[in-house]
Order: sequence, then C-alpha cells, then structure tokens
Amino acid sequence: MTTLTRLNEAVRAPEIAQQPPKWRRFRPDGGAVSATRRQQAVSGWIFLAVPVVLFVLFVLIPVGIAVVVSFTDYSIVGDFEWIGVDNYVRIFQDPIFWIALRNTAYYTALFVPLGAIVALGTALLLNRRSGAVRVFRTLFYIPVISSTVATASIWFWLLNPQYGLFNSILGWFGIDGPAWLYDSQWAMIAIVMMSVWAGFGANMLIFLAALQGVPSELIEAARLDGANSWRVFRYVTMPAIARTMFLVVTLLLIAAFQVFDQAYVLTKGGPGNSTLTLVYYIYDRGFGRLEMGYASALSFILFLIILVFSLVNARITNRRDFS
Repeated sequence: MTTLTRLNEAVRAPEIAQQPPKWRRFRPDGGAVSATRRQQAVSGWIFLAVPVVLFVLFVLIPVGIAVVVSFTDYSIVGDFEWIGVDNYVRIFQDPIFWIALRNTAYYTALFVPLGAIVALGTALLLNRRSGAVRVFRTLFYIPVISSTVATASIWFWLLNPQYGLFNSILGWFGIDGPAWLYDSQWAMIAIVMMSVWAGFGANMLIFLAALQGVPSELIEAARLDGANSWRVFRYVTMPAIARTMFLVVTLLLIAAFQVFDQAYVLTKGGPGNSTLTLVYYIYDRGFGRLEMGYASALSFILFLIILVFSLVNARITNRRDFS
C-alpha cells in the first residue's frame, strides 16, 4: 500500500506543482486574487484596526484596571494594598447600598414601562405620511439632544411647589399639589417624569422605523377579516415589532439602572436618600470619598445586575407568544 501511494504521488507531482498556492486561489477557476482585491482587504483591516485599538485602549484596559482595583483599598491619596473580596463582602453589609438598590429598582419599575408605552404610543400616532407629522417628530426629539442642566432648569420650574405649572393646574381643580422634589414620597416620581419626557424621543424613532416595516398587506387582510384597531395592533403589529420591543426595553433597563444625571441635578440624592441611586452612590464613594476600590466593586455589582436583567428580558421575549 505504501508503494502504491508513493507511485500515485509521483504521478500527480507535476499537476500539483502547476497549481497556484492556496493564498492565490480565489475564483472557482483557480485564478489569482487581483491586486485591487488585496488592496481592498488591506484597507478593510486598517479601518477595522482603528476602532479595535480604541476599544482596547479605552474600554478593555480600563475595565481590567477596575477589576484589579476592586480587590484593593485604593483611595487615590496614599498607598493601597490587596484586600481580596473584602470590598464585595462590605457591599452586602452596607445599608446605604440596599437603599440605593431599592431606589434604583423603584425607578426602574416606573421608568421602563412608562418609557416604552409613551414611546410606542407616540410612534403609533406619528406613523403616517404628513408634513405636520415630520414637525412633531423633530419637536419630540429635541429633549433627547438637550443638556441635562437645561432640562432640569425647566423641570425645576414645572415642579416648584409654590408657582410651578403642575401645582397650578392641580390648583384649578381644588387639589393641593405635593412638594415634589422636596417630598420623599414624590421626589422619585418627579425624576421618573422628567426622565420619560427627556428620553422618549429616541425610542419613538426606533419604534417608528419598526412600524414602517410592518407589511401593509397583513394589516389590510386583518381589517378585511373584521379586525378592529386593537386586534390589528394585538395580533399583527405587536408580533411584527416584538424584536424592536425587546431592544427598546433592554435599552430602557440599562438606562434605568445607570440613572445619575437627573438625581444629581434635581435632588442630590435627597430628600433623606429617597432618590439615591446606585450610580449616584458609586459616584459619591469614588469621587466624593475617594474610595476607588469600593466604588469599583460597586460598579461590577451593578454590571452583574444589568446583565441578569438583560438575560431575563431576552428569555421572556424569546418565549413570549403574541399570537
């Protein structure tokens, strides 16, 4: 058998020698890759290398450093030492952490459904071809690109207990409005209202893109079968935009767990820690008290929480039957 194999290789040797090397085989006929294609491939790798390098420098390396720092008592000023998992043990023994987690969960429970409902409802109203609709799309998106300070200034006036617009409207109906930002029972609700108003425009555009991709034939067929508007929405529109709904809810979950600007600008975490969120607490520990090791550990706990909720949301979306 060995002799036959050697004879076969000897017979095929000239044929093999005439074949181009593997790196030159591109087309089915065995032709060489043209210089233009090679140049395009090199250009593609160069363009890809730039974001990869930036990602490594400004994401992976800082994350790696933060992981190491979370196992130390680093506080910027002075030396630091390796303390193992002490920071993580301390987190679960910290009562303020549980207050911040509870506040963040409360904010998330209000913000995510309200944000999705307002964005989807607005998208449904604007899902038509009209010049006026284009104007409203632009107007609704303006809060998204506005600075948090400018937005907070508007809402300080709206929520002022003496001369604010909200309490003035309630006064027309004989209702004494709450103190809003100065009342621990209403402060978080006020922040949720501001957050929904400031951010629904971006998700509205995402829903609009999805709604415009729903086949009109399906909607017309459903109406011919006698389906009313609710049934068309329930059995045609929702299944068609289910993946978009998952995307929007995931983005809202991430934004909710990372809420910081609104609480920092409007209430500074008060009154009585009623609006202290996880990110605000991380900021206070890291930059207020210079406990970088503890703040890094808190950050990774927050990352795990967001990861778990995102995975649960993905599982629910994959199993949800809209039909």
